[in-house]
Amino acid sequence: MEMTVSQEGGVAIVAIPLESLDASNSKEFKRVMAPLLEQHKKIIFDMSHLRFVDSSGLVAILSCLRQLNAVGGDVKLFGMAKLVRVLFELVRMHRIFDILNTKEEALRAFTS
Repeated sequence: MEMTVSQEGGVAIVAIPLESLDASNSKEFKRVMAPLLEQHKKIIFDMSHLRFVDSSGLVAILSCLRQLNAVGGDVKLFGMAKLVRVLFELVRMHRIFDILNTKEEALRAFTS
């Protein structure tokens, strides 16, 4: 799994290149994210490719947030497909994460 990472204004924008984040690939996702979490305190996940997330995927994304929160960082999410957004709302993850529609909104959320 190879993440596409760009930077804007001290924020890392990570495009998740998967259609599903689930038990089959969540450990690999966490392994690939580990060095990025050490290098960056502010991360935005571009979730526009994801069409399905299961509980393992939710835990993997939540793990990223917890690691960054522990060092004063944060994670923002944008570009969620409707079904993925419904899942986040169903398990109340929308109360934990800032979920935005566009990359620009996510970047502004870090500066406000």
